[in-house]
Amino acid sequence: MIRILLSLFLLIAALPARAEVDIKEITTPGGLTAWLVEDHAIPFVALELRFRGGASLDVEDARGATNLMVGLLEEGAADMDAQAFARARDALAAKFSYNVSDDAVAVSAQFLTENREAALDLLRASLVEPSFSPEALERVRQQVLSGLRSARTDPRDLMSKAFDGLVFGDHPYGSQLEGTVESVEALNREDIVGAHARALTREQVYISAVGDIAEADLATLLDDLLGDLPQEGAPLPAEADLNLPGGVEVVPFETPQSVAAFAQRGVDRDDPDFFAAFVLNHILGGGGFESRLMTEVREKRGLTYGVYSYLADKDAAQLWMGSVASANDRVAEAISVIRDQWARIRDEGVTAEELQDAKTYLTGAFPLRFEGNGPIASIAVGMQMDGLPLDYIANRNDMVNAVTLEQINRVARERLDPEALTFVVVGQPEGLDEQVN
Repeated sequence: MIRILLSLFLLIAALPARAEVDIKEITTPGGLTAWLVEDHAIPFVALELRFRGGASLDVEDARGATNLMVGLLEEGAADMDAQAFARARDALAAKFSYNVSDDAVAVSAQFLTENREAALDLLRASLVEPSFSPEALERVRQQVLSGLRSARTDPRDLMSKAFDGLVFGDHPYGSQLEGTVESVEALNREDIVGAHARALTREQVYISAVGDIAEADLATLLDDLLGDLPQEGAPLPAEADLNLPGGVEVVPFETPQSVAAFAQRGVDRDDPDFFAAFVLNHILGGGGFESRLMTEVREKRGLTYGVYSYLADKDAAQLWMGSVASANDRVAEAISVIRDQWARIRDEGVTAEELQDAKTYLTGAFPLRFEGNGPIASIAVGMQMDGLPLDYIANRNDMVNAVTLEQINRVARERLDPEALTFVVVGQPEGLDEQVN
């Protein structure tokens, strides 16, 4: 019955978003900072934790250790093995998830108010007292190795690996966070314990909570949850030295369709031109079927099922990126059209109608992101990591609407760089030999 209730509460919490999100910042007696959105309509809480650093904190000879460590967090803790931990979580009707990216370890928890203390005690055990037992280590290691071996025959995984190696070089971003078959096979328990100590620290944690919990209760629970983690961990990586020479790099792979990633330098989230670049990207390649790239590459020429671009704001690098897939005998034309559109929008700018349509879509779609406690908690913790103010949600659409035609076209002229647009293609493309670096 309790599981049915949680499912019902999750459904209710996913109903259309409220018009305003009232975020309060609290500081716990132990010195932790958290953002809270109180909502006592249903007895349910969503908690989000982000530990900055993520897989980028791997030491050079143990790549993949953080990824493997995160996979082990729910595979036994305190005096519980993996099965006992899962039974305890299910008995509380709680949901936990643990994920890693280049820049963060993300921990999500959802639980009923009546089980709040017990659920957080269990979550604490997974974060502070993971067992990293030999049996669990080998089981999760084999899962990771299976994925790595499968990736050797996946064109998109090969594309990602080649792109990262070309653009980021020796920076941690330059190798896959899962590691390699060789590096993961060599990992031992000491490597996993070291990864845990580097990645899960109070100094680098960001916290948000949404739902049926008061400020004082949250402060006490957070100190109990995270108080025994180390204060400091490993230093964060330096800014990446990007290698974006322009041209095309081809990774030969036997497949009927080539896949390509492309990028130039991006725009930092703190840059005054960010919102103009954000709206410009929507017009260029981020607006689905309404974008110029989709119109020119797919609709007019039928070269692909999909092409898109986006601003990638990583902690140590900013890229203006995109991706496309096309038949081997047509991918050269697709790349040519993408470059042409990159240059055209730089040289000719966007129209007033395109700008207004983009603003209408972006401001109208924004409130739809706040469809429940979980998404709001995730957005709030992301805002913290990006250094955004508490009132960002209330003001975001105003910042989009403030972008002028003069500003967006200046940003197009100054920021778009088709000559530096660098493509990594995996497949058997025809007609690209003359473009290969």
